[in-house]
Amino acid sequence: MAKYLKQGKTKEEIAKNDAQVSDIVSQTIKRIETEGDAAVRALSEQFDKWSPESFRLTGEQIEEIISSVPEQTIEDIKFAQAQVRRFAEEQRKSMLDIEVETLPGVILGHKNIPMNSVGCYIPGGRYPMVASAHMSVLTAKVAGVKRVIACTPPIKGEIPAATVAAMYLAGADEIYILGGIQAMAAMAVGTETIQPVDMLVGPGNAYVAETKRQLFGRVGIDLFAGPTEILVVADETADAEMIATDILGQAEHGPTSPGALITTSEKLAQETVEEIERQLQTLPTADVARVAWEENGIIILVEDEEEALIEADKLAYEHVEILTKDPDYFLNNMTNYGALFLGPETNVAYGDKVIGTNHTLPTKGAARYTGGLWVGKFLKTCTYQKVTEEASAFVGEYAARLCQLENFAGHAEQALLRVKRYGKVTVE
Repeated sequence: MAKYLKQGKTKEEIAKNDAQVSDIVSQTIKRIETEGDAAVRALSEQFDKWSPESFRLTGEQIEEIISSVPEQTIEDIKFAQAQVRRFAEEQRKSMLDIEVETLPGVILGHKNIPMNSVGCYIPGGRYPMVASAHMSVLTAKVAGVKRVIACTPPIKGEIPAATVAAMYLAGADEIYILGGIQAMAAMAVGTETIQPVDMLVGPGNAYVAETKRQLFGRVGIDLFAGPTEILVVADETADAEMIATDILGQAEHGPTSPGALITTSEKLAQETVEEIERQLQTLPTADVARVAWEENGIIILVEDEEEALIEADKLAYEHVEILTKDPDYFLNNMTNYGALFLGPETNVAYGDKVIGTNHTLPTKGAARYTGGLWVGKFLKTCTYQKVTEEASAFVGEYAARLCQLENFAGHAEQALLRVKRYGKVTVE
């Protein structure tokens, strides 16, 4: 039976924090709805000390900013974007339009139609997440989205040059230096100077995530996102140094980021705890990572890989690293995860930054019902039908009876009209 050697915060504690964030976001959205650009500017001044003549960068500004970025950085961004583009293009090829004759004279089909406009948020602050430009802007463009706008906050009063370069190289049609709730709400609601979009995507802090949640319905979103998560599933063949390194590598995201270990080896569990403490002595981001581990770290001891699978699917974590002698067992059997990293040769950082799979992934158990951001999220699969007169009369008789069964008289008349017009009347 699975045994918890370490547990994080309770669901009740987490929910209390979420409620406070929700109230702030709700009030801010209402303010932007009412005051438009004036509210956006006031909020930007308040939280980012940022109030330029225009939040949108001009072409000349973008060129100047990119020219300031080191050549090696530009090449690294291009390499990462080439990997993301290649995988996204292959994903797009897998989504086919179809048309089939299901009955004589009945033609049904579907088309995969790109959304017209998407707003992408690229986080800044302590961690300017350059890679989020590849994952959102570039993927939307591969999907065929006509208008892709991107927002990123200033960092200490400065424009994050590398992030702007990544947004531009990814294909952003409009780039805004704007962050937080004000950026998300402006893109969704629209202001005097920002035309609203049809969908919001991208990661962010608790306030950004909650803003997306509250705006869902008015616009589409990629997924509900919370603090990043990592689960390592390991047996006796794994080593504590690698496990500790990979857990702390995600814990540095923020103090609420959960890190978990499921293992068949109590010895390895203890060694991992000791190794985490050792690495925290020298890790530059230990101030954040330590809080995340101490308050949200989990260690579960299991009997075998079958029990490990059960516990892993219960957690349904965003990132899942498999460090066992048979990683494919989890690939073939695990059902709840954002992304799998199979074997010690790969890791979450590869997926987050460069290898080509998308890093915007489900958290807080959402992996039970959705995957992460990909080309398909930017496409609407829309059906259509074409019917000959003879087929219409044939189908209409069935339709009329079924409508009458449900007491939908008006629906039945739609069918009966076609039966009368295109065929012999057999339905009263």
